[in-house]
Amino acid sequence: MKKWVVAAFCFLPGLTFAANPGGITLQCGGYKLELVPDSLFRINGEAVTSQKIKTLGNGSGMKADMGLMPAKDGNNYGFEYIRRPGTETRFLNVQLLQNSMDAPRIIGSFPCKKIGE
Repeated sequence: MKKWVVAAFCFLPGLTFAANPGGITLQCGGYKLELVPDSLFRINGEAVTSQKIKTLGNGSGMKADMGLMPAKDGNNYGFEYIRRPGTETRFLNVQLLQNSMDAPRIIGSFPCKKIGE
């Protein structure tokens, strides 16, 4: 019985964090972007595999370059999230990464809106 109680207390904080990451959730076209403090961003429920963050302007703006390799659908994607300094303008650029350098680029840009507050 003690083992079950200890196991429940070990998993309870993880379940609470998963339900409410304490960050910002954005909807950018067909992509749900979760900005989780002190962690990797999540796109459509998947943690990105690489992430590089840069502040823009006087610190009120942000640029995040992320990669998701491979995604659940088996493709590799590159993401660029931008929040312009001094405004609430946010958008997400998405590129399907392909093996062939001769393949045409497939790129999309989506405006982002906050959700779930």
